[in-house]
Amino acid sequence: MSAFIAFILFLLCGTLVPQNRQFRQTPNGVPIFVVSNGFHTDVVLPLRDAQTSHDWLRTLNQPALTARFAHYSYVAFGWGNEGFYLGSAGGKFPGPAAIAGAVFPSKTLMHVGFYRAPPDSGTHVVPLRISPAQYRRLTAYVQQGFRPDSLGRMQLRQPAGYTPQDFFFLGAGRYHALRTCNDWTNRGLHRSGLRAALKAPLASAVLFQARRAASR
Repeated sequence: MSAFIAFILFLLCGTLVPQNRQFRQTPNGVPIFVVSNGFHTDVVLPLRDAQTSHDWLRTLNQPALTARFAHYSYVAFGWGNEGFYLGSAGGKFPGPAAIAGAVFPSKTLMHVGFYRAPPDSGTHVVPLRISPAQYRRLTAYVQQGFRPDSLGRMQLRQPAGYTPQDFFFLGAGRYHALRTCNDWTNRGLHRSGLRAALKAPLASAVLFQARRAASR
């Protein structure tokens, strides 16, 4: 019991302990957003960025998506448990089997959604401006979340997601109770040099440190 209590305290304290405490926003830097639906977090990035010349449509290499979304402005990325993602289709809450399955190492997906405009501001949207070097590290991290085929191409899991503007790709790595979707987002922020939580199993932890970063 004492070990369990210590573990819970570690998770709670990890939310409050920042990594990259020295992070400051870059004036006129690359605009990114940390976005949450209250349970899950995504990073929203420019579809094309002039400062780094990164083009996500070229990276995804899906001709049908390129044709449909060439005039969009932003793209969102989230990593998570396959059963939980697919079980959420149609606005449903995943069943007990999907929830239990997410506790143990399981398959993952990358959720990719396209935005015509920047995400609306609100309590679950944190805008940040980061340097080109930080953005390059973040794009490299996001790309590592995909499981490519033998030719290095991103693999669509199915032709549609929750809406006509989002899609699921095969993900790399295994999901489990100690490596959640929010941990994935948090780790990406940390590795890119942005302020992040020491441990972030919940969306609130990611948003708490992102808001602190936005105030600097």
